[in-house]
Amino acid sequence: MNNISDNESHLVRRIINRDEEALSELYINYGAQVHGISLYVLKNSALAEEATQDTFLKVWDNAHQWDSSRSTLKTWICAIARFTAIDIVRREHRHFGETEVDEGLTLHTDQFGSINSDWDTAQLLKALIKQLPEEQIQAIELAFFMGMSHQEIATHLREPLGTIKSRIRNGLQVLRGMWLMTTS
Repeated sequence: MNNISDNESHLVRRIINRDEEALSELYINYGAQVHGISLYVLKNSALAEEATQDTFLKVWDNAHQWDSSRSTLKTWICAIARFTAIDIVRREHRHFGETEVDEGLTLHTDQFGSINSDWDTAQLLKALIKQLPEEQIQAIELAFFMGMSHQEIATHLREPLGTIKSRIRNGLQVLRGMWLMTTS
């Protein structure tokens, strides 16, 4: 086992033993990625915060299910985050009705009926990302929304690590430029 796997295994053992400090460490290491995945799926910051909390509760209660031979800890946690967010989407569909959720009228409006800025921002970002070349979109989505490392993406896509790093860096630079032009 390499040092990262040893550290991950030790952290998970501590969580299994109900060490709250270990859960705090896990949150510090992966909280931003879990929240990012949740926000990407849910398009609503309050629901993303709920999904983030639910994800870490699931990890706390099910840490014994992680298998280091099947995935990294980060990949496992990000998968839990994604499925947790999808479960919330399904719950909201049942609660509010599919049409209202799909149109964003119930979940993403504030008390005055205007579209929530988080929703607007997410939609703008989504539209800008779609303008990138497919290779850059794929690498950025795997990195930021699926929580994969550059090495994991390179392995997954069977591309050289340098190519993946360049795609992500160049894509983010182009995205930043489009963002600045759109929002100024």
